[in-house]
Amino acid sequence: MWALTATDGCEGDLGRMMATSSCPECGSPRIWKDGLRCTRNGEIQRYICRECGYRFSETHWNGSDEFEHAQRVHREPLNTHPGLFSNCQICVSEPKGAKNLAEVESRIEKRAAGATTHELATIKGKIVEFAWNLKREGYSKPTIFNFSYLLRNLVKNGANLAVPESIKDIIAHQESWSLNTKRLMVAAYNCFAKMNGITWNPPKYKPTGKLPFIPLESEIDALIASTGNKMGCLLQLLKETGMRIGEALALRWIDVDLERYVVLVNNPEKSGNPRALKISGKLVTMINKLPKTNEKLFGKMIPKTAGSSLIKLRKRISEKLQNTRIRRIHFHALRHWKATMEYHKTKDILRVMKMLGHRNIQTTLIYTQLVSFEGDDFHSATAETVEEAKKLVEAGFEYVCTHSDTMLFRKRK
Repeated sequence: MWALTATDGCEGDLGRMMATSSCPECGSPRIWKDGLRCTRNGEIQRYICRECGYRFSETHWNGSDEFEHAQRVHREPLNTHPGLFSNCQICVSEPKGAKNLAEVESRIEKRAAGATTHELATIKGKIVEFAWNLKREGYSKPTIFNFSYLLRNLVKNGANLAVPESIKDIIAHQESWSLNTKRLMVAAYNCFAKMNGITWNPPKYKPTGKLPFIPLESEIDALIASTGNKMGCLLQLLKETGMRIGEALALRWIDVDLERYVVLVNNPEKSGNPRALKISGKLVTMINKLPKTNEKLFGKMIPKTAGSSLIKLRKRISEKLQNTRIRRIHFHALRHWKATMEYHKTKDILRVMKMLGHRNIQTTLIYTQLVSFEGDDFHSATAETVEEAKKLVEAGFEYVCTHSDTMLFRKRK
C-alpha cells in the first residue's frame, strides 16, 4: 500500500496527509490510484476501490476544522442485468454541507441482491449451449434466435433458469407483457427445461385472436416511393409476392428469373412450402438496379437492420404526409395486404394458401375476413357450353348462376 508524507514545498502545518492502506467503505486493500483532485489547498491523491467501486481522496487538512470529505459514487446500471457491473460512473463530490445525492451502493450489496459474475457467466454459457442444442435438433434460425432472446429477457428481469417457480413468478408479474408474449416465454423455457432435465408444470396462457393491420395500397406506394433503391425494391417485392422478410432477404440471384418474371422461394420459413411467384416488370427493373456484389439479392442485409431502417423511414414519411397510419406499416403487414387482396380478387382460398406457402388452411382462413369490398365493380361474362365456362374460370371469373341455359360469371375489376 501507499504511505504518503508531506512534500518539501508545503508550508507550516500544510501538507500532512493520512496514510491510506484500505478502503474506508468495505475495508478492502485492493485500492488503485485514480488521478489527482484539485482543492484550494493543493492537489491530493484520489483512489478507487476495486472491490466495491468506492472512490475517495486522502484527507487534506491544515490544522483547522475544515475537512475535505471523501467522494462517493452512485452507479446506475445502463440497460444491464442487476448482476452486471457497469464501469460508467457519475462522480459526486460531497463537501461539508452539500446534499448527498445517493448513498453508496457497494458491489457486495449488488452481489447479495443479484447474481455474481461467475453465475452470470454460467447463465450465458447455458443459453449458448441451449442455442447450440436447438441447432442440432434442427430448429430454424429464427426460432433459435427468438428462444435465446426470450431466455435472456427472463434472466434480465431476475429469473433463475434453474428454478422453475421463479420463471412463473417473473412471467406472472410482468403486466406490460401480452398473453402471447407470456405464452412464448413459457414455450422457450419449456424447451430449455426439457433439454436440461428440469421438471416443471408450465402455466397456461391462451391469448385471444387479433386481426392484423391492413394498410391502404396508396400508403404502401407512398412509402416505397420515398425510399432508396434497395429498400424500395425490398418493399415492392414483399408487396407483390407476400413473402416473409426472412425469405426475401435469403433470395439469391439464381432464384430470380428476370426473363420469365418469376421468383423462387427455396428457403421458406416456419416449415412452409417452397413456391414460385410471379413479379411485375416494374419490380424486374428495380431488381436490375441492385448491385451484384453478393450472391444474395439484398447483400448482407439482415431482418434486424432492415427493420431499424424501416422504422426511421416510416416515421419520416408519416410526419411529411401527416398520416399516422404509415407508422404501423411493417414488413409482415405487406404479407397480410397481399393475401387479403389476392383472396378478394380470386375468392380462391387454396390459391392464397399456395401463394403464402402455408401448410394448414386454417392459417390462411384469417385473410377472408380482414377487409370488406362491398360495392366494388365487376366484369361480367356468359358461357353457353362447358368449354366456354372452363375458359372463363381459368381467366379468373367466378360462377354466379344459370339463366335460360346461359351461365353467368363475374370477376372483380
